[in-house]
Amino acid sequence: MPELPEVETVTNSVKKHLLNNTFSDLIINWPKVLDNFDINNFQNKVSGKKILNVLRRGKYIIIDLESCILAVHLRMTGKLYVSNHIDHNSNHISAYFSLKEGFLIFEDTRKFGRIYLYKDMSILNSKLGIEPLSKQFTLKWLVSCFKNKHRQIKPFLLNQAYLVGMGNIYTDEALWIAKIHPLSKCDEIKSKNIELLHAAVIQVLSDSIKLGGTTIRDYTYDYSYVGNYALNLNAYGRNDKPCNRCSTKIIKLKVAQRGTYICPKCQVL
Repeated sequence: MPELPEVETVTNSVKKHLLNNTFSDLIINWPKVLDNFDINNFQNKVSGKKILNVLRRGKYIIIDLESCILAVHLRMTGKLYVSNHIDHNSNHISAYFSLKEGFLIFEDTRKFGRIYLYKDMSILNSKLGIEPLSKQFTLKWLVSCFKNKHRQIKPFLLNQAYLVGMGNIYTDEALWIAKIHPLSKCDEIKSKNIELLHAAVIQVLSDSIKLGGTTIRDYTYDYSYVGNYALNLNAYGRNDKPCNRCSTKIIKLKVAQRGTYICPKCQVL
């Protein structure tokens, strides 16, 4: 699933095409892609309204219009991109929006991605935690979150109600840097490791954004950019390969029903 850096990359890619533009029409090939609205809602609330901004909130791409917002969640295999033509032979295009010039296309092989229509950000903000690259993500905040939380660290980091944008890839990478086992209990982690984790979360996300995100299994997030951060991974997907810190073989575990990669020497439970 695309995580914060990949969604940020897609957001920046489409933003330059959408700002001050308008949607004139919406063609739906997969009805379930519209989660909480229909074509009539589009015509009444979205069509002809100026696009004021395009931004990311967690793993959502937010298209801010004059009187409402569209929120796009890519889920597992969603792609959002602007093109001058539509491939009408494709079975993977769930929906597309007509612009003044070209189209905003939502393509999704597995059809898990969704588009939402909201009056404003209040509903999403009520469900989502803080942004890890914001000023709110402080070491003090992280320490306070861990206090009295006797739960495993990896599920905590994956919980979007606390910290948004983190998924399997960057959680494994941050825990590797901080030398924390993913099954460690939050309230038992040493202060020095919490400090390392706070810095690691910021580091892996920032570095990945600079490189356009991570592309796994030849998956691209639009058709203009392929992420290069996969070349920098230290843990995720490196089963049986030597740890870049101690040369011990990386092993794969299952934590919170997710495939999880650790160094058994550096990340001791």
